[in-house]
Amino acid sequence: MSLAASQPVGLQKSRATDDEETFYMQCRAAYLTVFRSSLTNITSKQQLCRVLQQAGRNPSHATLNKYWTPRTSKLNFDDFCEILKCEKQTEENELMRAFKKMDVNGDGYISHSELEKVLTTRGEKMTTEEVNAIFLLADTNKDGKLDYAEFCRLLVSTAEQCQTAALERLEADAKLKRQNFGNQSDSPPKSSMSSSASSAAAAATVPQPPDSDTALKKDSRSSSRLSARSRRASLSNAITMTASSTKASKTPEPSALQDWQHDSMKGCFFLEEDGSIVSLQYRLHLPQTTSVYLSIQPLNLSHRPDKSSSWMTVDTALFVMTAGETKEESTFVCFTESRDKEKCVWQGELSAGTYYLLPFTSGCRLRKRSRKSHANKPVELVYRTDTGELDLTREFREVLSDIFEVIDLDGNGLLSLEEYNFFELRTSGEKCDKEAWAICKENFDTRKNQLTRQGFVELNLMEASEKDGDPSDLWLTLEAMGYNRSLELVEACPFQIDVHCEAAQPSLQPVGLDSASRLLNQALQKSISARAEARALRGQDNVLVYTYRGEHRISSLIANKSGQKVTVHVSNKQSSNCCSSRGMTVFAVEVPAKTKTVCQHVLPIDDTQDWTYCCVESFLPCQ
Repeated sequence: MSLAASQPVGLQKSRATDDEETFYMQCRAAYLTVFRSSLTNITSKQQLCRVLQQAGRNPSHATLNKYWTPRTSKLNFDDFCEILKCEKQTEENELMRAFKKMDVNGDGYISHSELEKVLTTRGEKMTTEEVNAIFLLADTNKDGKLDYAEFCRLLVSTAEQCQTAALERLEADAKLKRQNFGNQSDSPPKSSMSSSASSAAAAATVPQPPDSDTALKKDSRSSSRLSARSRRASLSNAITMTASSTKASKTPEPSALQDWQHDSMKGCFFLEEDGSIVSLQYRLHLPQTTSVYLSIQPLNLSHRPDKSSSWMTVDTALFVMTAGETKEESTFVCFTESRDKEKCVWQGELSAGTYYLLPFTSGCRLRKRSRKSHANKPVELVYRTDTGELDLTREFREVLSDIFEVIDLDGNGLLSLEEYNFFELRTSGEKCDKEAWAICKENFDTRKNQLTRQGFVELNLMEASEKDGDPSDLWLTLEAMGYNRSLELVEACPFQIDVHCEAAQPSLQPVGLDSASRLLNQALQKSISARAEARALRGQDNVLVYTYRGEHRISSLIANKSGQKVTVHVSNKQSSNCCSSRGMTVFAVEVPAKTKTVCQHVLPIDDTQDWTYCCVESFLPCQ
């Protein structure tokens, strides 16, 4: 029996919570060394490099490019925390092993020429100037040799010193310690113009720590007073939920549903590099007022009847808004609030007109993870036959068939140009024009001017052949679609939407990708505030917390009606069998003046067990 297994569960949970808080403190310390507030976004690859270095990491160009892609415009504090979870600190023994491979004669030294040859010709190639800069720092006695053992110790200790200095600075500055952490909040459209300027100003001014014992004592005394005040300004909320698997749906399926008119559409939630989730949006047109039965559910692609796809536990919902002349003019109508197994449903009457359908998942069960596979090497995508010709492996063909199933949005077994272009925009960022589509139809299997499943596979075989079997571009496509190097779908969740109408034929069409949909955020906020009672933090009448309790999800919203930014500390320590969309037990949210921010979504870890949501929100006053 392991030591962990022999310890009481409560002790294990306590230590896990302590480790989480220590990690979170280290994240905050590093972030606040570079930025004035964690509300400030990382807006460049250079800033990302600086803040990772302050956290004791030594990111390579490849690491930076992994998280800062051509499509990345910003990363927030939560994104930074997720990156640190994936990028562990380099250990001294790892560096030593790498240098020993370069040490030809095993004397503990590497010559300038040996190091230059390796670093300028292999892997992530460096310039001669960069190699010279390393030697200038590391060759202390100027004999043209690098004592790499000493250099490794220097490199690791420097990283540790950066991390320690950041923590000491945070501890020394009580105001920073208590206020400046949390997540990027959502501001209303009218203030979006000024947010960039304020972020730039915040990034340009980094507060300095106190430089005397007097200052430290003063901060310590004020810290005690402020802690007492924040406890008085806290709000506790406890909700016990029964196991979701034992609940009957509050919206039973209409008995004559098979006689209603029907339209359906598929789609997929994708995790972006920055941790955000994107999907298609849809336009629904109803020619007349009618009773409607809406549903959304994860799409099972498993080829085995006895085994479901791993993403079938991902929560889904569908928000409905009227389609105004502009998206800002749209108003919230309803959302699929009831649950029937994996399906989320809504039934009611909708007037004639056009609506937006906005797919949603909380992010509790679809979150960023390492794409590294457990296998020693990636699965093979292509191989050469006995005659020397290139072909796709059986495993890759099966994955391509699954991808076809997902991007065949209307489910007719064929890919139209519009459907194919959603795939192209996702994987390459470009569209296929009509001329290129005509060439595609000439060379690959088509039917009714649309690409068949076989034609889609042939298209990928041609791409492999053009690269003489190099699978690099194929892997880029697969990773954009959410697959890892073991061909497992780990960063995406396919879904299906069904619309049944009693008295009219519905028309459902995809309308485009939107990674940061203001419409969805507006609908989320409205759905929470309309169904939950506003409770003010004690002594803070202008700071309201709304807690929505659904059949299978709890969501909270913080409204700041005051004229200044507020920071709210949130603790889920007393919750049980719960997972938060924040990915943390303790965190803080900064809410700008006159705005609302979705605080968190919470789901049960195990649907078959009861779960208790116990959240304490505390106001953190300015010093």
